[in-house]
Amino acid sequence: MTLYEQLQNYKPYNEQEEKDKEAMMWFMKHSENVFTRDNKIAHFSASSWLVNKDRTKVVMVYHNLYDSWAWTGGHADGDEDLLHVSIKEAEEETGLTNVIAVNPDIYSVEILTVDGHIKRGSYVSSHLHINVTYLLEADEEQELSVKLDENSGVRWFTLEEAVTACSEPWMKQIYQKLNEKLRRN
Repeated sequence: MTLYEQLQNYKPYNEQEEKDKEAMMWFMKHSENVFTRDNKIAHFSASSWLVNKDRTKVVMVYHNLYDSWAWTGGHADGDEDLLHVSIKEAEEETGLTNVIAVNPDIYSVEILTVDGHIKRGSYVSSHLHINVTYLLEADEEQELSVKLDENSGVRWFTLEEAVTACSEPWMKQIYQKLNEKLRRN
């Protein structure tokens, strides 16, 4: 099933997801290079809400660019299988192995702003991440490790701690939404 079909089938959780889903589908129909950074205005990314088996904790990384505790995730970089991107990024950013999808379906959708910044010595203009989030699971007993070029910390938080540890106001709302969805399942 294509990502467009997955988005068509996705049932939004709230008004934010409803409006973002509509915009994402429009973007896919009317834009080029949506899965690569060649599209300088917006491109797809994949994130994960990476929880333990009991669904009581989530892994967060201290993201150097955003100067905040954050979920794992990254750019599609041409890969249209965003679940694969989500798992790959989660493993790369945390050092965890055997990260699995709780469910292969989309867990959440959001359009996120990225402020202009310097990355590897070059300026990156402000743009949008057309983001798809997946619910992933890992063993909390496994050793965590930092990915030095992206983060300076990796740790498990309770669901409530994950929200309060984040210093980005909009992302706090997203993480709260993810926790609400988790508690309802």
